[in-house]
Amino acid sequence: MKIIQRFQDYEPQTPLALSIGMFDGVHIGHQTIIRQLNTIAAENRMESAILTFWPHPRTIFNPDDDLKLLNTIDEKTYLLQKNGVQHLFLKEFDAPFRNLTGEEFVHEILIRTLNVKHLIVGHDHTFGKNKSGDFALLEKMAPDLGFGVQQVQAVDYLGKHISSTQVRNALAAGNIKEANAMLGYVYSVTGTVVHGKKIGRTIGFPTANIATDALKFLPGKGAYIVEVFVLGERHKGMLSIGHNPTIGENALSVEVHILDFDRDIYGEKISVNFRDFLHEEIKFDGLESLTARLAEDEQLTRDFLF
Repeated sequence: MKIIQRFQDYEPQTPLALSIGMFDGVHIGHQTIIRQLNTIAAENRMESAILTFWPHPRTIFNPDDDLKLLNTIDEKTYLLQKNGVQHLFLKEFDAPFRNLTGEEFVHEILIRTLNVKHLIVGHDHTFGKNKSGDFALLEKMAPDLGFGVQQVQAVDYLGKHISSTQVRNALAAGNIKEANAMLGYVYSVTGTVVHGKKIGRTIGFPTANIATDALKFLPGKGAYIVEVFVLGERHKGMLSIGHNPTIGENALSVEVHILDFDRDIYGEKISVNFRDFLHEEIKFDGLESLTARLAEDEQLTRDFLF
């Protein structure tokens, strides 16, 4: 997959089948669009492409919005490549770009700059200054400018349209299986192992504290069954997201106890795949009751099949 961060670095040759959007999560709704892009590209001697934005436009229009994303830029790039996208345009949502009207965007970006010959958009996609562009505008302009256009309807799960927001809501509620079903893959978090308070080792449950990307969305506070990847190995683990209320007031932390593992991994990269929810964050009346619950969680984790 070719990654282009500046339009001036792209020399349009082969016509493109393109879709536009944030594609946060690259969930199964997004994957439906990508499959159609790839099919149209293959059948019409085009190449498939995604035009997305970094950072998220909401950070421009709502700078006080504490937006968290399902994917880091590296994760999104990997998922798009895995799904067969041939070109990825990572566009900064700068002032000249966001001030283009819908018609200007079609003429200047899609046709003149990128040589788009087929465009696929989602069911509610708008573009251009003040959302002046939509599917109706594309249908109107397409015949004269010589490009095809189609609108893909939303994919439903449990009676709801799948969206990045719905995935975030499921993760926030601890509905891991529901979130993974909408994503079409297992949600993961990657970070670096850092030093913590080392309370866990005093009660027989040492944990690796994970420093995560500041923009990465974390599931809701509580305990989870996870699949852990570290030092090239795969292990089962039980992970906690929260403030460790049993031992006092603390900053939010992400800590994982890796089963049957006893190695120094400070400074190492670690990834965790979320497989199931154990329980919400609990304030125990002491370390003894905390340890007892951890033992129960450990058994549930050992019994979980993955």
